[in-house]
Amino acid sequence: MTKSTMNRRSFLKTSAVGAGAFAAPALISSKALASSGEVNFVGWAGYPGLAETVFPAFTAATGITVNFKELPDQDTMFAEAKVALEAGGIDLIEPTIDRWGGWNSNGLLAPFDEAKLAMDNYLPGLADGSAGERSRADGQLFYVPSNWGTESLLVNTAAAKVSTPPSLGDLFNAENQAVLRPHSTLAAMGRWLDATGQLPRPWMDSYTDMAAMAELWDIALAKAIEAKGNVVQWWSGENEANAGFTANGATVGLCWDSTGFNLRNDGYAYLAPVEGAFAWHQGFVMMKNATNIDQAHELAKWVSTAEGAAAWASAFSANAVGKGAADLVDPEVSKYYTATFDEAALAKLWWWPDQSAEFIAKRTEYADKYKAA
Repeated sequence: MTKSTMNRRSFLKTSAVGAGAFAAPALISSKALASSGEVNFVGWAGYPGLAETVFPAFTAATGITVNFKELPDQDTMFAEAKVALEAGGIDLIEPTIDRWGGWNSNGLLAPFDEAKLAMDNYLPGLADGSAGERSRADGQLFYVPSNWGTESLLVNTAAAKVSTPPSLGDLFNAENQAVLRPHSTLAAMGRWLDATGQLPRPWMDSYTDMAAMAELWDIALAKAIEAKGNVVQWWSGENEANAGFTANGATVGLCWDSTGFNLRNDGYAYLAPVEGAFAWHQGFVMMKNATNIDQAHELAKWVSTAEGAAAWASAFSANAVGKGAADLVDPEVSKYYTATFDEAALAKLWWWPDQSAEFIAKRTEYADKYKAA
């Protein structure tokens, strides 16, 4: 896959804001203001700022109430969506750009009506260009961005054994105690083996050719199992990742930037590996049987405004998607990101490729084998 051509430096400058930014006005349709309706939203667990500040700000701007169900990971969201296709109850969900295609191929999604959104609100490269192409099927828009961020090395600065420069290979050093997400770790192993010339073909081949996947992921799985003795905890969501360090003594992990931000004052550092940090692009999709359709569009639209984009990114300690959010940046968050991602690190970001439903099913099998070994 060709990596997304996002203007990453400008994105990092639009990271997140504190509650004081909510005074900024947002452009909301008169129809939504008159509706005072509700929207049923399924999203990520472990981000209390959503319920505490973001949803109240959205409600204040639109009169629309958010009924929020939080789940730890995309596999759980996908399972919930399949149930909701029959039972109803979900309007909007928040997967990543590499996963929504599998949801759509399972008949779960409806396209957005672009006339009800504000596509010009987004920063260049997030909803247009290659990312825009990845957001569509048959000419229709199925995915709009909400925030973006990274998954990289999080280390205990006093105890971790880290290479110079830091490397994904440090995750497999027996002298480190690791907290890991299984499928990400197998990808990290594959990328590290690729970078060190230990694979028979490029790791990226595994994302477009299922025969290549079997060949390469077999190798990565075997190598990861050999190094598994240093794993102290698996994680699938924010709370588990945090606990791996604070409760179970991990010295190194492959974690989201939000975990690093939360632990930044406790002796931990968020580092970009020489192979490049994993990068994710998160956004909204609408269920095929959504009932609060106008309200779902209004939530997606609000998150594209300067106020909404900055608020959403603030909750995730991630990067904002809307123009103008730079004016609302919290200096503490900006400092955190720029300390990790200089120009060289930004240039090496490794964006998760598109992953088909067949690929995800097989990837899950490998992750389960890794955990059970």
